[in-house]
Amino acid sequence: MDIATDSRQVTRLEIVDTGRRRRWSEEEKLRIVEESYSAPRQASATARRHGISNPLLFAWRKAHREGRLGEGGVCGFVPAMIVPEQPNKGPEPAGGRMEVVSVNGRRVIVEPDVDVEALLRIMRGLETLR
Repeated sequence: MDIATDSRQVTRLEIVDTGRRRRWSEEEKLRIVEESYSAPRQASATARRHGISNPLLFAWRKAHREGRLGEGGVCGFVPAMIVPEQPNKGPEPAGGRMEVVSVNGRRVIVEPDVDVEALLRIMRGLETLR
């Protein structure tokens, strides 16, 4: 008897879900990427723990470094401009330099006549760094 003439009836038919693609939110991707950076050699273990492939995790890490995932890359560079030095306006005000410490412990030392708006932009950028 060949397959074409097999007359046995099917008594049970089971449909197995082959699996849909999972959708990861930006927040979930970012959390998984940050977890993969938590210690040396954590990328593969993190990928296994979340049931994703290593290449997918490394693609997310690359996107994160390039600023295409989350708020920016691991290094988190802040844009800077080089401006010509201004001529000395006179005697320096009393008090000298001051040190500003961000919430995450980053320190910036500035002169008393610092541009406050520029300093605020710099501090906001430093606070986004991990």
